[in-house]
Amino acid sequence: MKKSNISTLIAVTVTLFVGSTSIAQDKMMKDNMNNEKTVMVGGAAMYPSKNIIQNAVNSKDHTTLVAAVKAAELVDVLQGDGPFTVFAPTDAAFAKLPAGTVEALVQPENKAKLQSILTYHVLSGNYSAEAIVNAIKKGKGKATFKTVSGGTLTAMLKGSNVVLKDENGGMSMVTIADVFQSNGVIHVVDTVVLPGNNSKK
Repeated sequence: MKKSNISTLIAVTVTLFVGSTSIAQDKMMKDNMNNEKTVMVGGAAMYPSKNIIQNAVNSKDHTTLVAAVKAAELVDVLQGDGPFTVFAPTDAAFAKLPAGTVEALVQPENKAKLQSILTYHVLSGNYSAEAIVNAIKKGKGKATFKTVSGGTLTAMLKGSNVVLKDENGGMSMVTIADVFQSNGVIHVVDTVVLPGNNSKK
């Protein structure tokens, strides 16, 4: 075989090997992501290997929630071991509140009230959508959960969707369920739920 033909053969072989290695690596990365069962929230991948705060800060739909959590000094809590179940209101959910409400809540003098509202969206424990639905069925259409704030949320089904009823009769629907985190699970909700006046602070 001529020297030029050998060089060409080597070049083609190297190209094919490098190309196949690159394809294999891409496939491995995709497989790893699939194994993590990432869910897209607010245009960002939510990785089960990261904690609630690490994922939430990347969601463009939860900038208000993240800002509120920081103002309430709850970042360290939600980065803790947990596990926690968080019903996470979107920016659109916060926008439904009366004008000026969010701006007032993030002021230092209202930190206790903000903490009460935010922890009302959190359950101690890891409650998947399946677990919540099973509890609703066991309760013959309703399931009551105690929140970290000391209040209660009532879960029901509306069609195939889980709906939450707060202590004031307000309703909120789970729009994205089972966003698993390293320290719990997030369920995205479309409305901010509010504790009643009798809830523990």
